[in-house]
Amino acid sequence: MLPRDGVNIPGLLNSRIKIERAAPGELFDAKFFTPFAVLGIRAAGDLVTRIEYLPRGVATLEPTNKLAAKVCRQLEKYLADPGFQFDLPFEFRGTAFQQRVWKAIHAIPSGKTLTYMDVAKKLKSAPRPVGGACGANRLPLVIPCHRVVASGGIGGFMHARGGEPIQIKQWLLKHENAG
Repeated sequence: MLPRDGVNIPGLLNSRIKIERAAPGELFDAKFFTPFAVLGIRAAGDLVTRIEYLPRGVATLEPTNKLAAKVCRQLEKYLADPGFQFDLPFEFRGTAFQQRVWKAIHAIPSGKTLTYMDVAKKLKSAPRPVGGACGANRLPLVIPCHRVVASGGIGGFMHARGGEPIQIKQWLLKHENAG
């Protein structure tokens, strides 16, 4: 397991990321510490349904079921090896367009990026709706929306253009040697 006390990343301590205010375990099947955030993991039946970025100060929660434990093991592997490929059961749940975007993003390998325009051209769309689909992604890291960047820079992340969300995106791209 990774250490739960973490490291100091400037600017991430006073996070404006949405905090779930519920009793431990009520909304999540695990809360996993990473150097950039605590990841809230939800599983329903035999599918991973959501991974949420929570502030680093949120208490961790040991997995409450086998699938959440598998997610945590795979997250550990990703943190140790940025080339690790997730092998988790999930569905692309969203609009038909979102699903097309997420499938295109899911195919971007670690260490590589595409621009919103690149993805839009593949889907015969426009960059803005691609960005909207990235923001609606409920399975970050598994569907690596952080690998989609703007033509002239890093672009947005989690419906933000600055602050902690962008610091998380920068951390992930640096971890993967893509940024």
